[in-house]
Amino acid sequence: MPSLTHYDILIIGSGAAGLSLALKLAEYDTRVAVLSKFALTAGSTHYAQGGISAVFDADDSIESHIEDTLNAGAGLCDPEIVRLTVTQGKASIDWLRQQGVNFTEEHTQSGETKLHLTREGGHSHRRVVHAADATGKAVSLSLIERAREHSNIDLLEDHNAVELITSEPTDGAEIRVLGAYVLDNEHQHVKTLAARVVVLATGGASKVYLYSTNPQSSTGDGIALAWRAGCRVSNMEFMQFHPTCLYDPKGSSFLISEALRGEGAKLILPDGSPFMQHFDARGELAPRDIVARAIDHEMKKRGIDCVYLDISYKPEAFIREHFPMIYQQCLEFGIDITKQPIPVVPAAHYTCGGVLTDSHARTDIANLYAVGEVASTGLHGANRMASNSLLECLVFAERASEDILRKLPSILPIGDIADWDESQVSDSDEEVVVSHNWNELRHFMWDYVGIVRTDKRLHRAMSRIELLQKEIAEYYGNFRVTSDLLELRNLVIVAELIVRCAQLRKESRGLHYTLDYPELDNSKPPQNTILIP
Repeated sequence: MPSLTHYDILIIGSGAAGLSLALKLAEYDTRVAVLSKFALTAGSTHYAQGGISAVFDADDSIESHIEDTLNAGAGLCDPEIVRLTVTQGKASIDWLRQQGVNFTEEHTQSGETKLHLTREGGHSHRRVVHAADATGKAVSLSLIERAREHSNIDLLEDHNAVELITSEPTDGAEIRVLGAYVLDNEHQHVKTLAARVVVLATGGASKVYLYSTNPQSSTGDGIALAWRAGCRVSNMEFMQFHPTCLYDPKGSSFLISEALRGEGAKLILPDGSPFMQHFDARGELAPRDIVARAIDHEMKKRGIDCVYLDISYKPEAFIREHFPMIYQQCLEFGIDITKQPIPVVPAAHYTCGGVLTDSHARTDIANLYAVGEVASTGLHGANRMASNSLLECLVFAERASEDILRKLPSILPIGDIADWDESQVSDSDEEVVVSHNWNELRHFMWDYVGIVRTDKRLHRAMSRIELLQKEIAEYYGNFRVTSDLLELRNLVIVAELIVRCAQLRKESRGLHYTLDYPELDNSKPPQNTILIP
């Protein structure tokens, strides 16, 4: 069947970053395709509980938001990128409201309504705009609805990117992106999509770990695609572990929002005693890396499976009004959070590094952009501050759209591209190889490259990664691609990038904590870890 389709812009990923960008570009009579690996609502945006940080309170200031972000990032944020992002907070929220997102409001004493602001770890003020405790869902559903209404946007669900297509390197000419080979899961057929501009908006890579708050889709696809195509990758050692994920012995994971701690929830041991005061003067509102390490320390020291998060001392009406989704979800696990504490453990949550980009979301390859969690913009540094991530998606979607629209008239149409060749492969009769390798990878990454690391653990992890890569390469060369195989192939690349970055950092900074180098290295200015393909 003929499989070459031409677009102006191909956006790989359908979360806040991808859909915001698609809507901004489609206004200008461009033909845009948005790929979604599963359903449009299956990405991380849909599951984001907390909110979006922006300065609205009269007592707050842009300077304070910048300072908090720089502090959380432990010396590695790019101050210009932080300022650029933070100053666009209010405009980003206003744009989302125009798209139909209904944020939680409150009534003032004078009878006016204004946005309700909550507070999360690392923030010195209330500045988190939210839609109850399901902000991501509200954002996701509104953007999907707007995109479905737009005649210039094609939404391709159940389509998984196999490989980026780039031009051949010729004398003097820069390599540019030409499109992508894409697996149509429903028809088990690889299509060729040509595009003058390609944008990676694929999210993060937390499914490389055994315990994660992320949906199944977070397999680092965009990072691996860009790396194989020749883009630099930065700061992959900084994988953020959310301190509070519901502990369920059966393995279900559910994020317990930081906003609970913002509203006064206490972390306690099984005997009911608090412990955060021993680790940081800010207690429960210390940045995530500190809280996650404190919980990890207590669990290992005492040999316990979890600690507990307690907000039950607050009035029942307050809890049910502020945290309706968490209340309901915990009830399904037999936990009434108005009467009892919640068992919690840390879990992989956010990829602070990624594909290296500039302030317009441009990568090392011409006409290839990266927006959202897949990118390393310089905003998060060594640790992301809560609720800066959705803000980053919106701000850099706007930055990318400006740059793309400026350049698009001068980008030549794409000519013919060879179809994907499946003539030398067969259907696999051993899918168990994929599932076994997936489980092995996630287990050893959790054990050796988790919250606390050592040189020895990193070396062990790398030895196993090299074995897996050989197996997967052989398998990939002999059998037809499936979505599971593509994800595994991408995850093992991401695992290698995380370990390589971690091995290069001979200090403990932000989210990277190693027992071999427990202190900051203050002998030189802080450096980003940059890998070149």
